Amino acid sequence: MNFFESLAKFNDTINGFVWGKGLYLLLITGFVMTVITGVFQITHIGHWFSQTIGKIFHKDVSGHVKGKSISQFQALCTALAATIGVGNIAGVAAAIVGGGPGAVFWMWIAAFLGMMTNYSENVLGIYFRRKNADGEWSGGAMYYLRDGLGKMRGMKWVGIILAALFSVFAILASFGIGAMGQINKIVVNVVEAFQIPSLASIPFGDVSMYHLVIGIVLVIIAALIILGGLKRIANFAEKVVPFMVVLFVLGSLFIIGKNFSQVGAAFASIFKYAFTGPAVWGGAAGIAVKEIVTLGCKRGVFSNEAGLGSSVMVHSNSNVVEPVRQGLWGIFEVFADTMVVCTMTALVVLTSGVINLETGVLVQGATDANLVAKAFSIPFGVWGERFIAVAILLFAFTTVLGWDHYGTKAWEYLFGTKSTKLYKVIHLVTIFLGALLTSSLAWDISDTFNGLMMVPNLIGVLALSGLVVKITRNYIDRNLKHKDIKPMLSAFPDVQEEEEKKL
Repeated sequence: MNFFESLAKFNDTINGFVWGKGLYLLLITGFVMTVITGVFQITHIGHWFSQTIGKIFHKDVSGHVKGKSISQFQALCTALAATIGVGNIAGVAAAIVGGGPGAVFWMWIAAFLGMMTNYSENVLGIYFRRKNADGEWSGGAMYYLRDGLGKMRGMKWVGIILAALFSVFAILASFGIGAMGQINKIVVNVVEAFQIPSLASIPFGDVSMYHLVIGIVLVIIAALIILGGLKRIANFAEKVVPFMVVLFVLGSLFIIGKNFSQVGAAFASIFKYAFTGPAVWGGAAGIAVKEIVTLGCKRGVFSNEAGLGSSVMVHSNSNVVEPVRQGLWGIFEVFADTMVVCTMTALVVLTSGVINLETGVLVQGATDANLVAKAFSIPFGVWGERFIAVAILLFAFTTVLGWDHYGTKAWEYLFGTKSTKLYKVIHLVTIFLGALLTSSLAWDISDTFNGLMMVPNLIGVLALSGLVVKITRNYIDRNLKHKDIKPMLSAFPDVQEEEEKKL
């Protein structure tokens, strides 16, 4: 057995544990946060809708922000830029192909619980954030692990170690899932949808000159945005993310509308096979229910990242004062990502006829990677495949930009603010490598690091769950019950005093 085979085997063991046992920790955390907040995502659905999408045109939510902060809407768009990626298209298709239509049900369950996990992460992120040497807010799991969990009796070093581990895993994940994996999907889809034989016929290692050219172009565009810092990333995300989501949803609605007669059967199959795998699907024995649940939940987490502690690093840069208000955007983020975009993808696949709902047989030439493109090509021909290639380009490229910020903040925590330019250069190199690499091992390892982020983060969220409830009750008492009590805005007296003046 050579080195790479040994590495792959070791990685599979770790990955199996993280996305096996770790998945239970994720669902338990979401369930606990849902229960102890009184099913906040349902009981206060009107409030979080009105305070997020309902205030989208309010100046204090989406207006231009001076200084180092970004607006609440920019924070959401940057977080959505990082979460709405390849997982929303190829990931949903892979969940259906591997686990049957019932996997979509478990994506919804994971998202429902994930709403309160993401809410809790963002509340803690704002509450424990501090300003760095450049005067920019810095927050994330590493800070509430160190300054929250670490301040509990006998937990100082536990908090410090978990914070450092989270940061290391976040940096490594940003190179893999946050760069190479996304760029690789872009290049593969563009090369297939927009064929240029003259370039594709020139070999360049294991790929072609076409791959190299696309890689260079993407690196140049990424460098122009990334090296401009968070403000430039947020400005780009603010313009592109709403456009790409609306465009994809409209395209999906067209396909679903065209196949409207199949919508009932699609929903029926989702609920029918959520608890019993299709008998013929996946062989004579069918698919085990555990596998359906695992696949659906795993793909759901891949899509919305609730529980990984990633998006809190950009939400913490918001100009918001109230921790709960940014938490509300966290709920909306998961809702938009999974309940809207992923559901659209699932219905496109299940209504278009590219997969037989009873047997799981795909149409000729279809795989889980190109299933959505095949669905769009039925009414639109080659332009349908090109539409999906452009959608993946936008989804995946903005994911790379969002993850650059996550990696930057994790690097800053470990090595200081002044060294972050070095991280950005390394990240640009991994973007270029993503266009040229063909080995799946790199993606499998990145997948593992992505999951490893989840463990220390969820430990922090569970340990500080009581604090999340206190901050939530304080917010409800003041803003909904109009009680005259002191607000809970920060764990640090100096920041608390400064933020109180803004209320």
